[in-house]
Amino acid sequence: MGEKRYDAPARAMKELLAVIDALIAPDGCPWDQEQTPRSMCDYLIEEAFELIEGIRSGDTREAMEELGDVMFILLFVATLYERDGAHTLEDSINYSAAKMIRRHPHVFGNKNFKNISELWDNWERTKRAENAMTGKKGMFDSLPTGLPPLLKAYRINSKAARNAFTWDSDEAVENQLKEEWQEWQEALDSGNQEESEREFGDYLFTLVELGRRKGIKANAALDFANQKFLGRFGKMEELAEMRRLTMSELSLEEMNSLWDEVKNWDES
Repeated sequence: MGEKRYDAPARAMKELLAVIDALIAPDGCPWDQEQTPRSMCDYLIEEAFELIEGIRSGDTREAMEELGDVMFILLFVATLYERDGAHTLEDSINYSAAKMIRRHPHVFGNKNFKNISELWDNWERTKRAENAMTGKKGMFDSLPTGLPPLLKAYRINSKAARNAFTWDSDEAVENQLKEEWQEWQEALDSGNQEESEREFGDYLFTLVELGRRKGIKANAALDFANQKFLGRFGKMEELAEMRRLTMSELSLEEMNSLWDEVKNWDES
C-alpha cells in the first residue's frame, strides 16, 4: 500500500528526467546544451516567484503548473551537475532525507519534546553541529546572502529569538519601535539622507520583529498589500475606461474619488 503512494510520482520524475536528457543530448536543443548550473539561477528565481504567486493567489491550477516548472529547473540543474561529475540527483535527495530525519528525532527516533520551544532548541543545536562540520560556526552563517531583505530580517529575528536573544515582551518591542520611529524623524529633520536611510532600516527591522511575534510574516504581508493596491488600481482603470475617462488626465481629487468607489465595492 505504502509503495503505491510513490509509484506515480516516480514514473513522472523518470519521464521528466528523460526529457531533460534529450534536451541536453548532442542532437538536442542548442540552448539547453549551453546551460550551466550558474546560468540557470535567474530562471530558478523567476520560476520560484511565479510559484509563490500561484500559491498566494489561491489558484491551485496555477500553483500546480508553476510547481512543475520549478521541478523542471531543479532536475535540470541536478542533471547538469551529474553530467559534470560533481554529484548526482540521488546524492542530493539522500542528503536531504538524512538531514530531515536527523533534525526530527521526535518523528524518526525516540526523542520526546514537551513543547515547540524544546523542539526548536533541538533543531538549532543540530543545525549548529552540522554547520560546524562545514566551517559555519556562527549563528547566522547558514543564512543565504541572497534572501530578500524583509525575509532575511524575519529569519534573523526568528533565529535570534530561538537562541534567547530578543526582547522579553511584546511591549518592549513596541517601545523600541516608538524609539526607532523618533530616531528616524530626527534623521529626516537633519536632512542627512544616509542617516535617514539607516534609521528607516532600524525601524523596519524592529517592525518585522513585532509582526513576527504576532504571527505575521512581513514579506507575505507586504506582498498582500502590493497585490491589493494593484488590484484596486486595475479596477480604477476599468472604471475610468467605462466612463470614457483618461487616467493620465484626471486630477488627484478625481482619482481619489474613483479609488474610494472601488474600495467601497471591495469592502461591501
